[in-house]
Amino acid sequence: MAGYVCTIAGGKGGVGKTTTAINIAAALEENGYDTVVVDADLGMANLGNMLGLDYETSIHEVLAGEETVSAALNDAQMGMTVIPGEQSLEAFAEADPAKLRKVINTLKNTFDVVLVDTGAGLSHETTVPLGLADGVLLVTTPDDVAVNDTIKTADLAERVDGKVIGALITRVTRDTYVQEIADKFDVPLLGVIPADIDATEEEPLLQNASESDPADAYRQLAASLEGIFFEGADSTDLERVFDSQWFLDEEEDEDEDEDEGGDGVFGGIFG
Repeated sequence: MAGYVCTIAGGKGGVGKTTTAINIAAALEENGYDTVVVDADLGMANLGNMLGLDYETSIHEVLAGEETVSAALNDAQMGMTVIPGEQSLEAFAEADPAKLRKVINTLKNTFDVVLVDTGAGLSHETTVPLGLADGVLLVTTPDDVAVNDTIKTADLAERVDGKVIGALITRVTRDTYVQEIADKFDVPLLGVIPADIDATEEEPLLQNASESDPADAYRQLAASLEGIFFEGADSTDLERVFDSQWFLDEEEDEDEDEDEGGDGVFGGIFG
């Protein structure tokens, strides 16, 4: 049985697409699934740098017809495999996004899950991963511009026959009006990733900040996605990723937060 291909997408840069791809991969590996992450952000590749990898072959060389897929596979933290990209304009100019489908087809015959990390904007190289995936996970911050750009990405995915499985909101705080954001999407909200200024920025968070709230959220998200990836579950039936403890102040107790979570800024969406 071929592996599941999930494209991680969003309309704006810096919303946490690569972080999400890395940490979902790390969580899936923890749960025993062979997972590969492909850096398909051909214009601003950063997967390899975020993981501190020293590599020789990139996805750009594969898409330029200069290297094989196997030559670009790199072992990374927590057992995951990654295909990093380059940041040079020359590599970008020579890479052919149309060849990405063949690369992904090769990978899904070897791995349980293929996660495709995409770039921002509405261009050919960001459109291709939307159409070749079994499912598209949208990632946004609460920022209005990011949300609106992600809605455009969802519309684009529909135009190329992509299947959006749901949306994820990153950098959520107790002051984020999650319900208002969720209401703007025509796809299910799968959950939130809490902001945590104390968590290390080194990736993956599951390794370098394993006890942090974001790491907990990504583990919950990966466990939820397993239902879609391996059991054919519908995203509308999944329990949303949320824990009231992520948004407690030190002086608050859980009962107080539950009261606020039902009627406050979360608008009862997780109630």
